[in-house]
Amino acid sequence: MTQKSIPMTAEIKAFLLSIGTADVEDEKLVLPTLKSTAGPSAGSAGSVFIASNGKRVRLNLDEKSPIKIKKTEGDKNDEIAVYFSEKQSEKLIVTGKIEPALAHCPEQAYINLSEKCIYDCKFCSVPILQGHTKTKEESLKIIQNAFDKGGVKAISITSGVEKTPEGELERVLDLMPDLKKYNVPIGISIYAVSGGSEKLKKAGAAEIKYNIEVTDPEIFKDICPGLSETDVFSELGDAVQLFGRGKVFSNVIIGLGETDESVRIMIEKLAEIGVIACIRPIYVNELRKGDCFMERPSKERLLKLFEMQKEISQKYNLHPEKSETMCSLCSGCDMVPGRDD
Repeated sequence: MTQKSIPMTAEIKAFLLSIGTADVEDEKLVLPTLKSTAGPSAGSAGSVFIASNGKRVRLNLDEKSPIKIKKTEGDKNDEIAVYFSEKQSEKLIVTGKIEPALAHCPEQAYINLSEKCIYDCKFCSVPILQGHTKTKEESLKIIQNAFDKGGVKAISITSGVEKTPEGELERVLDLMPDLKKYNVPIGISIYAVSGGSEKLKKAGAAEIKYNIEVTDPEIFKDICPGLSETDVFSELGDAVQLFGRGKVFSNVIIGLGETDESVRIMIEKLAEIGVIACIRPIYVNELRKGDCFMERPSKERLLKLFEMQKEISQKYNLHPEKSETMCSLCSGCDMVPGRDD
């Protein structure tokens, strides 16, 4: 019996993102993947990427998840079926394929240089984990391994802050000459440093991301101590002047107690200066429970914010679907206008 095919839609993807996790029936379905070492999901048990109907979604692996991934009943061994399990019943919600992560995600050599951070954003587990800082040799080996697998469209670099933001900028700049030989776009997502955008542009970066993270200024003060929203916006504006409109990005985390109106205001404030917001549902990490309000957004809210971002993107002639690197190219964690319509 051949498995019924159900292609992914924006509604289905929003539902999967609202859960954020999946349990895989057979471990052989998931190719070896590095655990997340960056951002709120750092320290998780790994992830799985599901591709269907030109769309992609990333889910953290969790055997307790109500999302169950199984092999299809047909002859195609690389196809999977995704079920929602509730009250001892299962409902088929989408079919597709599992995509291999070349380095952190499909189609990119995407690496986190430093798994340490001197800041203490209350939604992020990196400051608690204080993991490993890669040497230049380790970083280059991961990137080369990704290219050896084939299909790399971009190199993307992110980093915590081991000692100083300026030190992370220098760490990236030291890598750049070795990355140019691959002849693919290079995206950089690090903490904003005054004058850093100009140095990264000269070094060969194609796109830049500085994360504002929190849409509500009062919440920002409470959960991002030691950081300055003003400084981030200043460097975002400078980056747009150097890289161009639509080539600069900023993560906007959803689920920290902000209102939808504050999200709209922030997305439009970014769009006005030519910055594309990456709307990121919060991953509620066990290590930070109780440190701040965290609630995974519902399917309905994600769809509402998706429509809001599409409207604002059209108003300011921004095209997230044309991004060449980082999160908007991957689109696994976010709803991306032009990719998920």
